[in-house]
Amino acid sequence: MPDQLSLTVNGETRRTAAATIAALVRELGLTPAKVAVEHNGAIAARSTLEQVALADGDSLEIVHFVGGGSGEDADDSWEVAGHRFTSRLIVGTGKYRDFAQNAAAVAAAGAEIVTVAVRRVNISDPSQPVLMDHIDPAKVTYLPNTAGCFTADEAIRTLRLAREAGGWDLVKLEVLGEAKTLYPDMRETLKACEVLSGEGFKPMVYCTDDPIAAKQLEEAGAVAIMPLGAPIGSGLGIQNQVTIRLIVEGATVPVLVDAGVGTASDAAVAMELGCDGVLMNTAIAEAKDPVRMARAMRLAVEAGRLAYLSGRMGRRRYADPSSPLAGLI
Repeated sequence: MPDQLSLTVNGETRRTAAATIAALVRELGLTPAKVAVEHNGAIAARSTLEQVALADGDSLEIVHFVGGGSGEDADDSWEVAGHRFTSRLIVGTGKYRDFAQNAAAVAAAGAEIVTVAVRRVNISDPSQPVLMDHIDPAKVTYLPNTAGCFTADEAIRTLRLAREAGGWDLVKLEVLGEAKTLYPDMRETLKACEVLSGEGFKPMVYCTDDPIAAKQLEEAGAVAIMPLGAPIGSGLGIQNQVTIRLIVEGATVPVLVDAGVGTASDAAVAMELGCDGVLMNTAIAEAKDPVRMARAMRLAVEAGRLAYLSGRMGRRRYADPSSPLAGLI
């Protein structure tokens, strides 16, 4: 037998001094127990790789398992506080004509999370329909929020009741500063976040579009940062892309734009900035056709995410022709 054999391995010519298939596999930096080998057109049993001798001119195919699917089909789910989701669009449950329309919009959006407010039971008419009759919390994750709370104490009390009612620990915290702008009071928000995280809650926190405040919330126990794009219910779109991008770059927890989205292009912009998701309510609920708008928002979030992952072209000050100017007729 010559000192060096000439083999065809996975379609390429290779010279080797290996005497057996197992020796060749190890020479390639692989583990015999983790590969499958076809030797001259026949499958070589893994248990025989140490014994099967190689000969000059042999042909081998060596394969192993890798992650399946193309880049576009690969898993692009996201995780918050141990909960994993596929959809990056979170939908609210206010302002709809009725619960049936709300449920139809949630389905069209493909949302896996809906925010729910905590309100007193109507004891004068307990037979009235409730949200759970239309959106099943066993199929869609309920995210109790503190909408309408203006102090840390109010927010903490509300979420304690929510946990008692449904056992939820993943919650949305918002503490408003005043009624005109509905901007968050960051001092009260931080106070509430610290208390709630200390009690085992996992707060996703609505906040100003301020990178410093975002980092402080992380330190206080926030499991997700939710900066506003514009005032709640305004539909003005992302007003400060620079600070949203800075929050994304500095965060070690998910970042989701919360508030201000008015139409599908706003949702796409949020995702192109690198956000993990978008939360919206009014943009869908107050559309002339909420169900169709919900579908548009789903597609916009998906498109924005794909654009972010693709990496946009660089910006130039001057034109750059797509076709060469040389050789013109």
